Amino acid sequence: MKQTITGFHAIEEKVRSALESGKIEGLSLYYSKTGPRVKKILDVAHTAGISVTQCDVKALDSLVQNLPEVLRDHRGIVLVFEGAKTSSDNEVNFDTWIAGEALSEENSTVLILDEITDPHNVGAILRSSDQFGVDLVVMPQRNSVGNVSENDIIARSSAGASSYVPFSVVKNLNRALQKIKEAGFWIYGADAGGESVQKLKFPSKTAIVMGSEGSGISRLLEEQCDSIISIPTCGKIDSLNVSVATGVLLYERYRQSLS
Repeated sequence: MKQTITGFHAIEEKVRSALESGKIEGLSLYYSKTGPRVKKILDVAHTAGISVTQCDVKALDSLVQNLPEVLRDHRGIVLVFEGAKTSSDNEVNFDTWIAGEALSEENSTVLILDEITDPHNVGAILRSSDQFGVDLVVMPQRNSVGNVSENDIIARSSAGASSYVPFSVVKNLNRALQKIKEAGFWIYGADAGGESVQKLKFPSKTAIVMGSEGSGISRLLEEQCDSIISIPTCGKIDSLNVSVATGVLLYERYRQSLS
């Protein structure tokens, strides 16, 4: 398959990933002029041995014409990946992970996304997951964003973190949560009516469940949670956006792990 990537962050991370791994086959970089950000990316691409072509803006417009409208603002540089895989190197088999790494690590953080369907939210969540050391992000096969590795909106809104953060897509999220609990994790569901996270000391093995943009955490998943937690706020609207709330909770989890 062919994947077209726009956005300085997403392109730079993909190029750096190719440099580190040596996997440059199928990658081609196109640019129109060399501003500071573009030059920085070109320097890494040349070092990696990626094919680089200068062209006019019309040629770049043609490369992005089939992308969603929000991704067509190429800002003078486009990365094309011919023969992109349907799964990425950071996609993890859940059963393998839960039977191995989950049991061997003393400190671990798992994030469960319950039917979060907006790729902008998922991208922002993956970016926070990268910054705050999440070991695995788990999401359902149905009623979700689909294949993270194929979604250009996720790649751009995650600023490239979608290429690094380990994730698993599972058929049965309820069963996956049961296995996470059996592996010694404490499960915390996020909801506006829960106990303040300021009163909580996260254990060494922590799993956080974030509910969908509209209906929150499903009943079956909520019943498996050891506790429901919330973020104290003082605003006039009802609640935080799910990606913002996730970032706040992951930061608090990370902050506590440092103390």
